[in-house]
Amino acid sequence: MTELSIRQAGEEDLATIIGFFAADELGGHGDTSDPQAFPEYLAAFRRIATSDSQTLYVAERDGEVVGTFQTMITTTLSGRGSSSMIVEAVQTRPDCRGQGIGAAMIRFCLEQARERGLAQVQLTSNAARLDAHRFYERLGFKKSHFGFKFKLK
Repeated sequence: MTELSIRQAGEEDLATIIGFFAADELGGHGDTSDPQAFPEYLAAFRRIATSDSQTLYVAERDGEVVGTFQTMITTTLSGRGSSSMIVEAVQTRPDCRGQGIGAAMIRFCLEQARERGLAQVQLTSNAARLDAHRFYERLGFKKSHFGFKFKLK
C-alpha cells in the first residue's frame, strides 16, 4: 500500500464522503447521493467544521479519498470529570477494504486521544456488523456496553 495520509475533511470531499454512506447497505441511515439532499449534508458539514469538539477526517492515498471518520470529544462528571473521544461514521471505500486503511484511521484516533490526555476512545458499531466487531476487537477495543437509540425522525 502506498502511503496513507489523514487530514481534516474539506467541503471538496463532501460528495465522496456522502457516496461512502449512501453505498452502505448495513448502515440504515437513509443516506443518499441524490443531489436534492446535498444541502442537508452541507449544512451538517458546516456545523461539524465550526464545532470546537467535532472533527471530520478523510484518509487519502494517491490523491484519492479512501476512508472517512468523525471524532467528538466529550467531558462528563463521571470518571472525575474525564474526557473521552467518540469515533463515529468510520467508512473505508468498498474496493479498498482489507488494506489496512481502517486500522490506520483508528490508530490515528488513538494517537490523537493519547496526545490530548483523554481517558478513553469509544465507538459504537451496528449490531449486524460482525466483521467490524472482530476488526475493533483485533485493535484492542473491548465490548463493554449495550447501546440504545430512540429515533425522533
